[in-house]
Amino acid sequence: MKILIVGSGGREHALAWKIAQSPRADKIYCAPGNAGIEEFAECVDIKAMDFEALAAFAKEHEIDLTVIGMDDPLVGGIVDVFEEQGLRVFGPRRNAAILEGSKAFSKDLMKKYQIPTASYENFTDAATALDYLKTVKFPIVLKADGLALGKGVLICNTFEEAQAGVREIMTDKKFGAAGNCMVIEEFMTGREVSVLAYVDGKTIKTMTSAQDHKRAGDGDTGLNTGGMGTFSPSPFYTKEIDAYCQKHIYQPTVDAMAAEGRIFKGIIFFGLMLTADGPKVLEYNARFGDPETQVVLPRMKTDIVDVFEACIDGTLDKIDLVFEENAAVCVVLASEGYPVSYEKGYLIEGLETFHGKEGYYVFHAGTAKGKGGIVTNGGRVLGVTATGADLKSARKNAYEAVEWVHFGNKYYRHDIGKAIDEA
Repeated sequence: MKILIVGSGGREHALAWKIAQSPRADKIYCAPGNAGIEEFAECVDIKAMDFEALAAFAKEHEIDLTVIGMDDPLVGGIVDVFEEQGLRVFGPRRNAAILEGSKAFSKDLMKKYQIPTASYENFTDAATALDYLKTVKFPIVLKADGLALGKGVLICNTFEEAQAGVREIMTDKKFGAAGNCMVIEEFMTGREVSVLAYVDGKTIKTMTSAQDHKRAGDGDTGLNTGGMGTFSPSPFYTKEIDAYCQKHIYQPTVDAMAAEGRIFKGIIFFGLMLTADGPKVLEYNARFGDPETQVVLPRMKTDIVDVFEACIDGTLDKIDLVFEENAAVCVVLASEGYPVSYEKGYLIEGLETFHGKEGYYVFHAGTAKGKGGIVTNGGRVLGVTATGADLKSARKNAYEAVEWVHFGNKYYRHDIGKAIDEA
């Protein structure tokens, strides 16, 4: 098979690496790709949002399967464009990708179908939102309705902070059109867990659990980022919690989307909060998480191409989804100053150390080819992943591997997976 991946980050690098393991993958392309993905795929200089050019490329090169990694193209309707042109593609159509594309939609869906989530209200007017905030208990959560690179969520401890947050999201439009509508949500406490799942429109099969670290600084301080590291599995996600979620969250979400005429095929990412009142949905994503993919796929034994095909064909019930009985930890190496401002173009040294070392991986997030080698080209530069027999050994291995890589401006958190010690 000829396979095209759409995207350019660490998630797409992990996908390319995993797809390359399939005996069914004869040739892999990635648009636009990055310097690391080139090891497994031929990178094509087409932007992820140029749907017509991507579809034309797929037809010209007789691509058998296209895998969409990123959220923007999915929410924008790339799957619809490909399907209309008779192309086989993995991911939800536009009317299903709204599950991630609009937080107001997903909250209303959960309310209608009694899927556990935090209490909330939606607002399209800043003045009305401020009036409502005068009546609530703090802390409170403000969420830009649309896509905001994982950064459109503000936790406000006082009315003054919330007032500034409303201005940032709705008036100043810090997150652009994503802030035309805003969700004000009850603040939940508990452990956060991420569960990714394959969906074929009716059947859902969950992958192993993971936990992300969103804040830029150690001890969960600083600004929200796209993710500074993750570990899998979560020791807090027990068999009892899984059984509850399968019954009250996972299957009901798939059924709710079908009942709304929005058949979902692809990946649903469930962001969960394990509250004192039971698991509740924090958010949905309509694609693989980043950097969760970098710890989940190294633990997956099943041929990923078989799973993609089953999701498209509605035969996921026939797939035996199997994961290793081990653990994985990913530490993101970022550029100092991320997520606000940072310099690019620093030469990255030490990448060759990973070659031939089983259980150690380096996934490129923001890299490019430069003079003298591969250089930094983003806020999140690399995802250093290591596996181990258990979480503690995987964490030790990941931080050992972090020291193999050097570049100017290198920054990372030192406490990824520290919660493991409390399990």
